[in-house]
Amino acid sequence: MGDVSGKEIDMKILMVLTSHDQLGNTGKKTGFWLEEFAAPYYAFVEAGAEIVVASPKGGQPPLDPKSDEPDFQTDETRRFNRDAAAQAVLANTVRLSTVSPRDFDAVFYPGGHGPLWDLAEDKTSIALIEAMYADGKPVAFVCHAPGVLKNVKAPGGRSIVADRKVTGFANTEEEAVQLTNIVPFLVEDMLKGNGGIYSKTGDWQSHVVTDGNLITGQNPGSSTATAGVLVAALAAARQA
Repeated sequence: MGDVSGKEIDMKILMVLTSHDQLGNTGKKTGFWLEEFAAPYYAFVEAGAEIVVASPKGGQPPLDPKSDEPDFQTDETRRFNRDAAAQAVLANTVRLSTVSPRDFDAVFYPGGHGPLWDLAEDKTSIALIEAMYADGKPVAFVCHAPGVLKNVKAPGGRSIVADRKVTGFANTEEEAVQLTNIVPFLVEDMLKGNGGIYSKTGDWQSHVVTDGNLITGQNPGSSTATAGVLVAALAAARQA
């Protein structure tokens, strides 16, 4: 995944999106949450990073249609909806199985409900996170995306979140969107069950937790801050 122009790029960031579009057996669509992709994407663009976007199936990942409704628009989502180049990047995600963790300085997982079904169980995703985490590279997850850590192990074989400070979509937030009984598991419960030291702030308020190279954000409103923490971690690593 090197830059074919030969120009030196300070940061190479992999963004991993879901390929799952069914909201359980409700007959409704799900996928990734637009703000959780757009806000970090532009934070990384502004930081001068090279960005590669991947998904299990490649191609156009499914957008949760609710995240594109007027009530959930932000400056970044509006920017994305005017940005043909960014839309082309999203429409042509690479297959996750074709990327190597060695080629990237960090990985960022946007949420949406989709990852709870596919990425949480995806062996390629699990191996990628384990490799990057073991190598000391920042690994960041926002909202439902900390759910993809369900089966990820740290070196030594324990859960990656065991005895680590973490956050993720709160049970109260899941209750508020009335999907507690639809999702395959609750992010907060899983993180606690795997030994994570879970914290949260008020529903829908920005909250980011860092523990070593593990970075987690609570909800959609945490997307910009989570990306900022990741960029700062990369900048600090360059100066070290």
